[in-house]
Amino acid sequence: MILDTLDRATLYHVLGAKFEKAFDYLRQTDFSKVEKGKYEIDGTHIFAIVNEYDTIEEAGEQMEAHRKYIDIQYVVNGEERIGHDFLGDKSPSKAYSETEDYMLFAEKPAFYTHLKAGQFAIFFPTDLHMPNLRIAVPVAVKKVVIKISVA
Repeated sequence: MILDTLDRATLYHVLGAKFEKAFDYLRQTDFSKVEKGKYEIDGTHIFAIVNEYDTIEEAGEQMEAHRKYIDIQYVVNGEERIGHDFLGDKSPSKAYSETEDYMLFAEKPAFYTHLKAGQFAIFFPTDLHMPNLRIAVPVAVKKVVIKISVA
């Protein structure tokens, strides 16, 4: 996993053309004018999901992981806490869904990140993550999740 700010995103262009294209999209888009929804960037290889929600309690939540896509989770407005861990030898509590590209894990996160507006996290298939958590009280968040295919 990688945590950083959008103004430093060019450092991660070395991860490949898909990352460069994804970060260009994040830098060049005025998300104040973008509604919730799914937006194609490069077919099924790179797409964005724009979402707005209130942060939630951790109780009852589970960490997730993906196999087909890498997540870049970018906070446009608001702030949230994200739980993390490494996949390692953990067994899923909900088996992998090929069509939805996720599986769930019941373990509690090993550590947490406080993600604020202008910051992003990159989660690879070996990174477990539990996003959307409140810090102290629920707050409104606008977040863009860029999905980058691993193939």
